[in-house]
Amino acid sequence: MFQTTLFAVFLSLLYMLPGFIFCKMKKVRPEHLSTMSYILIYFCSPCMVVSAFLDLPRTKENLWYMMLFFAFSLLVQILFFFLLFVILRKQQENQHVRMMNVGSALGNVGFFGLPLIRALFPQNPEVACYSCILVVSMNLLVFTIGVYGITGDKKAISIKNALVNPAIFSFVIALPLYLFNGAEWIPEFLQKGVDILGLMTTPLCMLILGIRLATIEPKRLFTNKYVYFTAALKLLVLPLFAYGLSLLFPLPETFRYSALILFGTPCASVLLGMAEMHKMSTDTAANCILLTTLFSIFTLPLLSFLIR
Repeated sequence: MFQTTLFAVFLSLLYMLPGFIFCKMKKVRPEHLSTMSYILIYFCSPCMVVSAFLDLPRTKENLWYMMLFFAFSLLVQILFFFLLFVILRKQQENQHVRMMNVGSALGNVGFFGLPLIRALFPQNPEVACYSCILVVSMNLLVFTIGVYGITGDKKAISIKNALVNPAIFSFVIALPLYLFNGAEWIPEFLQKGVDILGLMTTPLCMLILGIRLATIEPKRLFTNKYVYFTAALKLLVLPLFAYGLSLLFPLPETFRYSALILFGTPCASVLLGMAEMHKMSTDTAANCILLTTLFSIFTLPLLSFLIR
């Protein structure tokens, strides 16, 4: 598992290289990022979710564990948010600490986590759906607990945004297709097209991160102490916390290992969007995303040693 994880993470990080190089050569401009992000979030991402659900056989057991993973992932994230808030309650006036709290709980579980979990468990199509379900539960928290955690303002909480966003939209499309056996009646060429577009998510996401990395001075990236705290919490403490919590319940090993790896993914890209929207520690948010992505080549293979 160590070798498989290492190669899968290394390949994902290699996708950053063209974006980094072309940006440094002035062939790609950072102003293009919004267009690329729009295509990623509103077109490729829904295809990724639909593809994952079409690949999963329709059984009562699979449906039950998907619902259970949704509840479990919500529980893990809410508990982790709460524990960090309590531990660091005296420092909540510091916006960098608030960004650290939120960044530690939100992961790149779709674009980064899905191909990784598929590589680790190629015979278990349900793991891809676990990744998509975690994306949904995370987005419900992003615009509620997450935005409150960053701003410290209850008025910033938006139930509408929590319920109406690309992740929920994708799930609303994918779930009926799964329940009504879409894989049996949707033409094969359409399914292949959706699969290809879904596979584009990871390379496109990493290209975007590579371009962002090229715009940041190394000194600014590596000298922010809050980024290192966030990396430790996100890449090691959270996945071990999730895995330990899963041991308290009678769950399949694949369920537990999926939680371990998915919660161990780097900080979610949405963290920067939230920071920019509310004008809060944008440098810290961007650096958390980039540095945790780079560090994941060491931490994720280490976590894979727990997989038997």
